[in-house]
Amino acid sequence: QVQLVESGGGLVQAGGSLRLSCVASRRTFSSYAMGWFRQAPGKEREHVASINWSTGSTSYSDSVKGRFTISRDKAENTVYLQMNSLKPEDTAVYYCAGRGAGIPWDRGSWGQGTQVTVSS
Repeated sequence: QVQLVESGGGLVQAGGSLRLSCVASRRTFSSYAMGWFRQAPGKEREHVASINWSTGSTSYSDSVKGRFTISRDKAENTVYLQMNSLKPEDTAVYYCAGRGAGIPWDRGSWGQGTQVTVSS
């Protein structure tokens, strides 16, 4: 399993921006995809964005499309989530995850999470 460490969370006003980072402990050449998920209090964890490590193709949830951008730096084994035009409903713990081809996300590697709080 790859160790993933997130950073970049914090408190921001509505309309502001944050960039989350997730560093993998070793080369992720075996990872098929990396993703960001979030879980708000009392809600289920939801997919936010994901990226194919090899091709760079991306996928976003409808709730963040046009506001968030996922990217990766292969040389630094890092995946980013640029979050713009933040809304109070974006408040959640954000988790970074990685999985191999054909492996469900919940059986992949997960970070410890970073809190994002958006004030109105």
